[in-house]
Amino acid sequence: MSDRLCTVLLYSDDPKVRDRMRLAVGTRPAPGLEIEFVEADDYAGCVRLVDDYEIDLLLLDGEASPGGGLGIARQIKDDRDDAPPTCVVLARAADRWLAAYAEVDATLTHPLDPVTAGTTVAELLRRTHAAA
Repeated sequence: MSDRLCTVLLYSDDPKVRDRMRLAVGTRPAPGLEIEFVEADDYAGCVRLVDDYEIDLLLLDGEASPGGGLGIARQIKDDRDDAPPTCVVLARAADRWLAAYAEVDATLTHPLDPVTAGTTVAELLRRTHAAA
């Protein structure tokens, strides 16, 4: 049985944060699942990648500036009927209410725990592919 290849869009204005997100999730977060990453460092880049590629999951930095991951998540959900699931990395767990307003599917908090990050991403990807 071959691994299912999924594309995850990493968004942050900070390349170090994108590196930490990539390392926390890994390229094989669960058996049977392989991830390739594409990256954006601004809102326009996120939209362009969502439009041009088959993105399976958005992993967004909620602390990015000037466009935060929560705003981008909400905008993409509002603009697209086929928006991919979103996971936003927050600085504070108390900001989960904002994530609920932005209609994100999951949240993680800085500093990222690799077990939690990989499990969360794998669960979102499996749920999405099971519904398709």
